[in-house]
Amino acid sequence: MSTQTARTAQSAPDAVIRYVGRAGDRNDAAVAATAQLADALGSRLSVPVTTVAQPRPPLGSGWEAELDAARADLRGLADRFREALAAGAGPVAALTRCAAALATLPEVARAHPGVVVVWFDAHADLNTPTSTPTGYLGGLALSGPLGLWDSGLGAGVEHAVLVGTRDMDPEEQRLVADGAVGRVPVGGSMAEQLADAVAGRPVYVHIDCDVLEPGTVPTEYQVPDGMTLAQLEACAAALVRTDVVGLEVAELQASDGDDGSARRLVTALEPLLAVLER
Repeated sequence: MSTQTARTAQSAPDAVIRYVGRAGDRNDAAVAATAQLADALGSRLSVPVTTVAQPRPPLGSGWEAELDAARADLRGLADRFREALAAGAGPVAALTRCAAALATLPEVARAHPGVVVVWFDAHADLNTPTSTPTGYLGGLALSGPLGLWDSGLGAGVEHAVLVGTRDMDPEEQRLVADGAVGRVPVGGSMAEQLADAVAGRPVYVHIDCDVLEPGTVPTEYQVPDGMTLAQLEACAAALVRTDVVGLEVAELQASDGDDGSARRLVTALEPLLAVLER
């Protein structure tokens, strides 16, 4: 595969999409952090930030109640993605929680049939309502767009690759073992493994910040043996060998006195942002 950076067909984003509506939140820290992240992304891309929905107190409930409460907000997010994609833009988004992908990924798949969703996450998020051991909506975030259950927000994703995933439930492990979803583990050659896994196909990149080694940036979940920022940047550089059709980042937590985590993330994602702004 050529190491030359691929030029994407879409236009540059006209705004960073910041989502602060319901998405199965259990605390308010992710809502606050999206402001830092969206501002850092907007500054890098020289575009304004568009906010979707309004923050509301966490419910702390099971997936069904959370989804019912979030549905209107998530549909608003889907509408904003649909508008951006219809205009030919590669969307760039700062999301509170991974569950927001229930709304974003079906729109990306509709606009880019056959796209590979590259899912950077310590968790697979491939559970369904019948297999989830916790009832947490975020654990169903990728399985809905893959059509493994009906979220009411659409599906259509045909290909996904888990990157840095290391905390999987039995049903999720089975899906990976059966080849329904690819997986690139944390390791020294993961960038090249990722390039092989996407095989030159267009990609949409989702990043859950807990894919990183605990302590790298503030996150709710702390899963040992994660990626470094250098590994994230190397993977980003590998992905731009093909077309990158968009990027979303979720699960960053606000932390007292921390004003640099968002900027460090954006620096690591520079290869992707350089392509998306063209």
